Amino acid sequence: MPSVNRCLSALRRIRIANQTFQQSAQLRAVQQISQVRWQHAEATTTASNAEHNPPESRSGVPNKKQIKFTSESYPQIKRDSRFKELTLDDVKFFKDVLGSDNAIIDGVSQDASSELEAFRADWMRKFRGQTKLVLKPGSTEEVSKILKYCNDNKIAVNPQGGNTGLVGGSVPVFDEIVINLGRMNKIRDFDDVSGILVADAGTILEVADNHLAEHGHIFPLDLAAKGTCQIGGNVATNAGGLRLLRYGSLHGNVLGIEAVLPDGTIVNDLGKLRKNNTGYDLKQLFIGGEGTIGIITAVSILCPQRSPAVNVAYFGLSSYEKVQEAFKEAKKSLQEILSAFELMDGNSQKIMTRASGHKLPLENEYPFYCLIETSGSNEEHDSEKMSAFLEHVMGEGIVEDGVLAENETQAANLWACREGVSEASQHFGGVYKYDVSIPLPELYQLVADCRQRFIDNGMMDTEDDSKPVLDVIGYGHMGDSNLHLNVCTRWYDKEVEKALEPWVFEWIQKREGSISAEHGLGLTKKEYIGYSRNQTMIDLMKQIKNLYDPNGIMNPYKYI
Repeated sequence: MPSVNRCLSALRRIRIANQTFQQSAQLRAVQQISQVRWQHAEATTTASNAEHNPPESRSGVPNKKQIKFTSESYPQIKRDSRFKELTLDDVKFFKDVLGSDNAIIDGVSQDASSELEAFRADWMRKFRGQTKLVLKPGSTEEVSKILKYCNDNKIAVNPQGGNTGLVGGSVPVFDEIVINLGRMNKIRDFDDVSGILVADAGTILEVADNHLAEHGHIFPLDLAAKGTCQIGGNVATNAGGLRLLRYGSLHGNVLGIEAVLPDGTIVNDLGKLRKNNTGYDLKQLFIGGEGTIGIITAVSILCPQRSPAVNVAYFGLSSYEKVQEAFKEAKKSLQEILSAFELMDGNSQKIMTRASGHKLPLENEYPFYCLIETSGSNEEHDSEKMSAFLEHVMGEGIVEDGVLAENETQAANLWACREGVSEASQHFGGVYKYDVSIPLPELYQLVADCRQRFIDNGMMDTEDDSKPVLDVIGYGHMGDSNLHLNVCTRWYDKEVEKALEPWVFEWIQKREGSISAEHGLGLTKKEYIGYSRNQTMIDLMKQIKNLYDPNGIMNPYKYI
């Protein structure tokens, strides 16, 4: 083990100063649609809905093919016969309500396929609906009129925010109307004494956070997709993000909501009180409800003070046991200033560097890497606590090597090593993503067991291009036991999926985990909810759904 002094010296060297790392936004650009390669295979229940066609060559650019409709890839799902098909009269009503050609994309009376595509297909090219109409309301009142009409006429709707989800919840399955809230993007109010923000649901997360920064506050949620995702969608999916360890979940931070029920009723509960024990806390049903009982149109949320002193460190470890020790020590030593503790295995970092072409900030490779962040009010105090923590974990042999950012640019570069993994994981073909919660002692074992499973069945090889699986990687949030299991593939393959499902869900069920930690159920996990919830709870959820939405028009075919 290297000496403590040498390790600390290494930590304090500005080793990343002369290295150029891509920011997370740049890493997001790694995945180009034209680079995806496909194999001849039948579509499967959770594989990509893109047509499976061979590339022009193993090293060349593949033929560009349209994404298959979700209904073709999920033939077991049938269109609900209760739902009306759109007519020109319906379109006229919606145009009269919205009053602007810019607020509607009409594919009923004319061909608008190219304009519709961005709203009926997801960003991962896995799901694609057949909607012929996109509505972009500009107010809660317009949403109310639209939903009342749809409910009266049994027209199915698909609420949509930034369309950054991973489970098919934000795009239609058949011909549901897409109600996109992007035009409802006003920040209504912010009180810098209480720290309470009231904003429209269509407000982009990064825009809200930038507004708060001007007042010395921060949005209590941070995601890699913050430049695109909308806060209404964040709340509807109960997004977790990178700093849940410090700020908690949206169930605790959201103080009130404004929502529209399927029958057009406006629920105005934009409370600004942290304490209100008068009856059932109904807003909680909409947080994580994925638009199945109503559309959130505005949110009241508690936003903490922005910390002036932020420290970020990145280090390598020899085992997952050491990761757990480091996390335990971080909570003990850093306590109130610890804002993030992120886990990345060595394979995830290899994928990230292979996709981006850049080096990691550490000279040697390690089986595991962690990124920790502290946020406080006293730079000298916080730096001393961070240094003491690093000295301890390195002196005890818990951490092998590390680097400490010395400015904001370096901190952003270190964060890019974590935030860039998600997009890089699908750079070489495709990816099967699982967002799960597992008790910490067994958190990483799922990755190890999954990797071994593909090695044993001969489907994985990091070098052999004839194998469908390139690698199995794991990363996530230690602070809330949230693992992202990514099976990186050279192409989407039915046999890969058969090896994964329901095996992954059975593995999680045995350890009393959750099959969905922060991305929701959507379409892909609807049928597997029984692996995390008992039948009594499922029945109660169905009763709530039927009570609020008896005609079933809200985001059908998903969730429950």
